[in-house]
Amino acid sequence: MADRKTPVPDSPRLVPAADFKATCLELMDRVRETGAEYIVTKHGRPVAKLVPYVAPTPKKFVGSLKGTVLKYERPFDPIDGEWDVNKPSNEG
Repeated sequence: MADRKTPVPDSPRLVPAADFKATCLELMDRVRETGAEYIVTKHGRPVAKLVPYVAPTPKKFVGSLKGTVLKYERPFDPIDGEWDVNKPSNEG
C-alpha cells in the first residue's frame, strides 16, 4: 500500500478533508505551479478532486458549422415553384 506522503508519479494524491482545509491555499499553488492533482477524501472516501484549470479554447466562427449539413442537393432552387423577383407580392 502506497504511503500518501510518497506520491506516485502521474497519480492524484489523497488528502483528507481536514488536511485539505488546513492547507487549501498551499495545495492550490502547487496545482497551479506543478500541475499536481489531489483527491480530497472524507472518512476515507473520495469527495472532490483538485485539478489544474485549463481554459477552453475559443471556437472559430468561420467554419464552425462545417459538416453539419444533412442534405445538399440544389440549395438555390425555389422551394415552391418558380420565383419571380419582379412579381408584386400578394401580401399587403
